[in-house]
Amino acid sequence: MPRSLLAVAIGSALAFPAASIAQASAAAASAPAQLDRVEVVGEIVYRDRTEATAPVLSYDLAYFQRFEPLTVGDMLKRVPSVTFVSDVLEYDGVRLRGLDSGYTQILINGKRVPGAGLDRSFFVDRIPAEIVERIEIVRSASADRSGDAVAGALNIVLRDGYSIDGGYLRAGATRFNDDEFEPTFGAFWGGEALGGNLLIGANLQGRRNPKDKFSQRFDEPGGTLDDTEVQTDVRSGKDYAFNADYRVGVGETGELHLSGMFVRTDRIQDEDSIEYRSGIANTANLLTINDNDLDIQTDNYTLGAGLKWAMAGGETEIRVDRAGITDDQFEFENEFEYLRDSNPFPEDDRFTRDVTDLLIEDTDTTAEFAHERDAGFGKLKFGLQATLKDRETRILDATRYRVTIPNAPGVRPAIPGPTQPLSPAPGGLNTIEETRFEPFVKLSGAANALEWEAGLRYEQTDTEINDRTVAANLARTETDYGFLLPSAHLRWNLDEANRITASVARTVRRPDFNAISPALLEAEAGDNDVLGNPLLDPESAWGLDVGYERRLGERGIVGVNLFYRDITDLVELANTGVEGSEGPGTFVLQPRNTGDGQVWGAEFDLSTPLSAIGLDNTGVFVNYSWLDSEIEDGFGKRRFNNQSNYVYNVGFIQELPSLEASFGVTFRKQGDAPSRIVGEEIITSYDGDLEAFIEKRFGKSWAVRLTGINLLDQSKDEAFDKFTTIEDQINRDYDEYELETETGGRAVQLIVRYQF
Repeated sequence: MPRSLLAVAIGSALAFPAASIAQASAAAASAPAQLDRVEVVGEIVYRDRTEATAPVLSYDLAYFQRFEPLTVGDMLKRVPSVTFVSDVLEYDGVRLRGLDSGYTQILINGKRVPGAGLDRSFFVDRIPAEIVERIEIVRSASADRSGDAVAGALNIVLRDGYSIDGGYLRAGATRFNDDEFEPTFGAFWGGEALGGNLLIGANLQGRRNPKDKFSQRFDEPGGTLDDTEVQTDVRSGKDYAFNADYRVGVGETGELHLSGMFVRTDRIQDEDSIEYRSGIANTANLLTINDNDLDIQTDNYTLGAGLKWAMAGGETEIRVDRAGITDDQFEFENEFEYLRDSNPFPEDDRFTRDVTDLLIEDTDTTAEFAHERDAGFGKLKFGLQATLKDRETRILDATRYRVTIPNAPGVRPAIPGPTQPLSPAPGGLNTIEETRFEPFVKLSGAANALEWEAGLRYEQTDTEINDRTVAANLARTETDYGFLLPSAHLRWNLDEANRITASVARTVRRPDFNAISPALLEAEAGDNDVLGNPLLDPESAWGLDVGYERRLGERGIVGVNLFYRDITDLVELANTGVEGSEGPGTFVLQPRNTGDGQVWGAEFDLSTPLSAIGLDNTGVFVNYSWLDSEIEDGFGKRRFNNQSNYVYNVGFIQELPSLEASFGVTFRKQGDAPSRIVGEEIITSYDGDLEAFIEKRFGKSWAVRLTGINLLDQSKDEAFDKFTTIEDQINRDYDEYELETETGGRAVQLIVRYQF
């Protein structure tokens, strides 16, 4: 669909309701909704039971709040089937059901948001927990939602004008194991204002993660120790967040909704390391001294305007939303290399400086029209979503700068000379323009104990890629594709307490941005080159979910869900047969749609008070997910990369009403995550993560919480099998075998809340 035509569609959607609004009487505004008064209460909050026909799990902020999470990532580590393969104590790229982040759709208020990740993923640790009203896990796609949800979708619902009546202040600090403190402050207010309902909020929080790493490198497993590396890695910064939401009645039946969110992340990552020959930590065996700093500033924002009104016997809604991200990173790495040969210092010893300047700007502008009405047998909803995506990438780096080291080993090194001028990296100057045109229709209804929903969504995508780092005749590529995405959901209410759900849906995963850039990256996979493929098709999947859920008493709930995904047109690196830049034995590899894969598993969750045994003030929380998959690459069968085979959470909260106090503990553990690509195979393991809190309340306005984070001082352990060529990998002829351990240390957080 031409971009000019889509622009007209967006403009028409904005103009369409103008006549209806003009005819409505502003004086006849809708009655305001009843708001919830903000109070500090000693009540345990459990998972919500949604009334949606599609399988959706819902968790209010209050479900997580006793443990005072800082970010959405901290919240999600307590819900079923969510794993992370990040640095220890980093919860950024969500892996729903253990699959790569690109298989999970991240929504904010039900709308797509762009991320800086090359796999189209969004880092959830960029969103402070305090601005969130609830988290929804959408296990299976529906026609009126984006189809980019092979593993499922996570909908982050922000606080809105109907969330609270009143306000609160939140202040505190976190002490880390290196004796540094980071502050936290938040202020929120909601209520009737400006003729409608308004919510405004602001949040500031300090972030810090001081880590230690230790690596051992061998010539092969069980072989000779070549060297060891001792590293410190400190990540620190501030998050600044603001959100606002306004809703007002328009005419007799309409409602206008305006919303906005802005989050800025300022972050410094400071890595320093020293390598020693044969693991002997003295000056005579000093191999390298490395200083690697990364300065990050990331801005995320969303803006939305929507209008609902009664029309033609039903309800019509139009929306225009804009979401964007600007990711600005500057990185330098200074490395001093010694003992590069048998000659004494300084002969052939070397200083190397690398500098990279990265800027990614990505925006989605979406217009949506939807109409819902009675259809005799149930509800009919139809509509159209149109999206313009503009993504610009600029990556500049410096050619390696090498000079003879001016300082002997053991002497604090001085940095010699200036850095060479920055120049574009291969694939580092490109723009991607994506036009999406997505009509949908959905039917839903009920018959006695059965509730059902069925729908169709068609997603037409036109993509234009312009990479300015390749030859002119290759720089500009246009592709288009369309997918019909059916979905159906059934809920059988056996009685008021028990229900069975079944869902089937087709979904897609669009190719990673770096995979469709036509640039050639030398020695990217071991010593093999990687050439992008602009003509990649999306992966597609058919999915099945079958679940059972039971209400336990008035507040408890238990559920089990089985899922299966059949994914086709998987994108994998294929050998073109062309010799690589490193000479014989190396090749040019290219991502292609080759092969299929299957994913399956079982998910259990329990959230209930122990009222059945007389413990009304004790709440327990348990979830366990067993995950598995199968895919075949050039080396044989394996699981999907970095899929843990299980993840579980268990915890409890104990209320002490007579003391106006409470305490609780939660423990989380995920299984090993193996990964295999050309040139490298990795197994990642994590220890368990234990958190605990103590809370004391003072009346209905004050609460003080002390939270212990990472009380077991968990570690992340990785084993790397590294190979130079594909033949070496098949024959298990090692270039290097590495073992790495990373620890983060304990932290203590003290938070005071005042609610009014």
